[in-house]
Amino acid sequence: MTAHTPPTAPFRDPQLPLAKRVDDLLGRLTLDEKISFLHQFAPAVDRLGVAAFRTGQEALHGVAWMGPATVFPQAVGLGATWNPELVRRVGDAVSKEVRAMRAKDDRVGLNVWAPTVNLLRHPLWGRNEEGYSEDPKLTSAIATAYTHGLRGDHPTYWRTAPVLKHWLAHNNETDRATTSSSVRPRVLHEYDLRAFRETVEAGAVAGVMPAYNLVNGRPNHVSPYLAEHLRTWSDEDLLVCSDAGAPTNLVDAEHYFDTHEEATAASLVAGVDSFTDHGTDSSQITGRLRGALERGLLTEADLDTAVRRQLSVRFRLGEFDPDHDPHGATGEFDTPAHRALAQEAAEQAIVLLKNDGVLPLARDTRIAVVGLLADECKLDWYSGTLIHRSTPLEGLYERFGAERVEFAEGVDRVRLKTSAGAFLHVPVAEGAADEVRGAEGALDPALLAGRTDLPPLTTDAAGTELALVDWGEGVLTLRAPDGRYLSVAEDGCLRASADQPGGWVVQETFRLEPHGDGHLLKHLGTGRHVCVSADGVKVADTDPEVFELVVAERGEEAVARAAAAADVVMVVAGNDPHINGRETEDRTTLCLPGHQERLLRAARAANPATVLALVSAYPYAVDPAELPAVLWTAHGGQAAGTALARVLAGDVCPAGRLPQTWYADDADLPGLLDYDVIGAHQTYLYFEGTPLFPFGHGLSYTSFAYGGLTARAEGETVRVSFSVTNTGDVTADEVAQLYTRAVDASVPRPRRALLDHRRVTLAPGATAELDFDVPLGAFAFWDVAQDRWRVEPGAHELLAGASVEDVRLRTTVMLDGEPALPRAVLTKGLAAAGFDEQSGIEIVDRTKVSGDAVTAAGPETGELVYRACDFGRGVSQVTVEVAGEGTVELSLDGGPALAVLSPAAPTSGPYDYVALSASIAAAGVHDVHLRLRGPLRLAHVGFSG
Repeated sequence: MTAHTPPTAPFRDPQLPLAKRVDDLLGRLTLDEKISFLHQFAPAVDRLGVAAFRTGQEALHGVAWMGPATVFPQAVGLGATWNPELVRRVGDAVSKEVRAMRAKDDRVGLNVWAPTVNLLRHPLWGRNEEGYSEDPKLTSAIATAYTHGLRGDHPTYWRTAPVLKHWLAHNNETDRATTSSSVRPRVLHEYDLRAFRETVEAGAVAGVMPAYNLVNGRPNHVSPYLAEHLRTWSDEDLLVCSDAGAPTNLVDAEHYFDTHEEATAASLVAGVDSFTDHGTDSSQITGRLRGALERGLLTEADLDTAVRRQLSVRFRLGEFDPDHDPHGATGEFDTPAHRALAQEAAEQAIVLLKNDGVLPLARDTRIAVVGLLADECKLDWYSGTLIHRSTPLEGLYERFGAERVEFAEGVDRVRLKTSAGAFLHVPVAEGAADEVRGAEGALDPALLAGRTDLPPLTTDAAGTELALVDWGEGVLTLRAPDGRYLSVAEDGCLRASADQPGGWVVQETFRLEPHGDGHLLKHLGTGRHVCVSADGVKVADTDPEVFELVVAERGEEAVARAAAAADVVMVVAGNDPHINGRETEDRTTLCLPGHQERLLRAARAANPATVLALVSAYPYAVDPAELPAVLWTAHGGQAAGTALARVLAGDVCPAGRLPQTWYADDADLPGLLDYDVIGAHQTYLYFEGTPLFPFGHGLSYTSFAYGGLTARAEGETVRVSFSVTNTGDVTADEVAQLYTRAVDASVPRPRRALLDHRRVTLAPGATAELDFDVPLGAFAFWDVAQDRWRVEPGAHELLAGASVEDVRLRTTVMLDGEPALPRAVLTKGLAAAGFDEQSGIEIVDRTKVSGDAVTAAGPETGELVYRACDFGRGVSQVTVEVAGEGTVELSLDGGPALAVLSPAAPTSGPYDYVALSASIAAAGVHDVHLRLRGPLRLAHVGFSG
């Protein structure tokens, strides 16, 4: 007898359409299997030969958390390159390393959570390092490039599946799980949605991750925008993965739902397809899903929709076609090409902010390189472990020779004396291995424990001299002579055990608190004070030790000595990405920390030829007046030091450009939680002051001339051309930028808005002819009166130049557009959130499912203006839909109140609306003014009669 080969299941047949294959596999899954797939860690289904799968592999600027990998510049640094082609190559390299690492470690996932496309609206945001730019056009250009690199170029199979973070309007770490971003319709469409939309529409995005915060009073994890906007931008099934712990936050932190079953069901129905919660333990989420099914809050069809989206991604990744997956054996890891690319990216990210001629440095220059970051190659929370490392000091040694480079770190060298007269002592750790945090990889590095294999600190008569750094606001690190930082492990003992400050909760930071004639030493990670007892030096809740700080040398003394003997001083200042400005912690000021200001002043006093190199994840407000040169780079990854040295030496001509405005003072900034970029005059688009350095700024070692600007409208496109010529004597890149401005705008429009840009390499004397096809939609704005995009007719200025303020050429193009129409209030009324102007107003959720309402933001009165409302031949009644308690006052054109409406009694809840009516008399076109008092929600205003 001949054995029959069982037929191949249709989902295993690569010749069938993707949708049929997905449906076939979905139909074979049991209800319990479908439920299990909705947690981040989906288990295997052995009976079908389906492997386990997890969503989420961090890959923001290299493969993160899973051990050694190529480390590229931070995302904000990639944004500063203004070079989509370069960033595409970076994404390509990262995705190949993902594949190579997965071949050796199946913990490495192919669903990558990158890039971050949140706009850098506010420079004090702790996660500034993760975004590309404050501008939606530049952000989408860079994000699109990175996602195309991550996806790969095969028409069917994806190398990795990128998920964009963090949907939506998310720019604050302060109370991030409970704050609501009030986003008016124009800001929503013209700003926050735009970066996501253009990136998704480019076709290399597998999904998005909702953010922790709320938008207009509704958590992002139940956002109607997922269905109303996101899923209309692509024909692909998009996978929505929750942020870690966010599903639980809906009940525990936000109190938006009463039960976890309700919250989980609402998230799933809104569009969340994979729940990242409780780590690898899926029982909580699967239990909630079963409970929601039993209560009738979900149907199996709801589950099918979410599982189908996940399976679609898995099929595209080639999981079910191992013999056809072109990426299965294409992994590349730490190749010479990747190392060269990391250096190229670091070089292109460097921005020359000011140069009075001191740069580039001559070959025989004697250099003093000083500062807290002069010999550092810092990583951030989303970095891999370094395989290669180059600090500024090492780069300068390599380029100029160690004999021509002097170094002073600028730490304060101190000893800590106890009340008994002894000093803290770091014992010698005989035979201790040098361990790097996270080198072995971890699915959740937040769970990595501190070292306990090293001896705890003791006290003795001599003590150990420690290197003290104040990173700002009194947050200190203390480092032992062997280079290890003082840290606290789970046993509470103080040890010199960390290679760098780091971790989800940093255990290497302290604060000296004045106490009597001395100081208490508070450990910030535990909130406890250091005490000295018979069983050692540890942190505890009682009996804190009072220390005397004995200073052997101030950092500025060493800096001044090194600076005085040099031809040029290079002060390398900036931030540690794990301290004072990071995920979970916003900055409080633009100012450079006081310790680093001291070092800069000391260097400048000792040697006027002092150059400031800022290495940071965000902008600073520094005074460049007395400095001959200033540079900025984000933390540049493994090749940062080599790149900086090559730029300083003139081997590479700097051509990075600022991806966000650098403000001169904290007073220039709006409130961190004010998301109204229009009303609060935020970003280069609306800022009316004088920036320290403008958006798009960056100098070169050569000069460029612009000429021949022409523009003509042809159908749905405006064709723009101009030339750029290298008029200097060195080959260099120029970033040519094209902006627009509506000349006679009927509503507040950007001062200038980026339309496009081009980074070009030009030899001396060479000219590049640049052509741009700008879609007519790029000139549109969101018309709140008509609730759609509209191009305003008339003159639109086009500006070409080297930054938003360095405009070299101008011309004007006339666009037909569509004329403004008055609001048809007789037929549509007024959607309360569709205002033209507001003061003291917050947008909130009309219901938990959809819609917006408005309310006064505080105890004071809130005011709203709706321009050009057409009452036709006349109305006799106004009707408002309100909930809560308070009053609505209506007037026309700023005149006296025509109607004051208030519920007779507070409504039973914030979503229980009542209709209130009053008599008014109005005809023709007028501006409607509304004044709100009290905790009243207004959803709609109608007119009749």
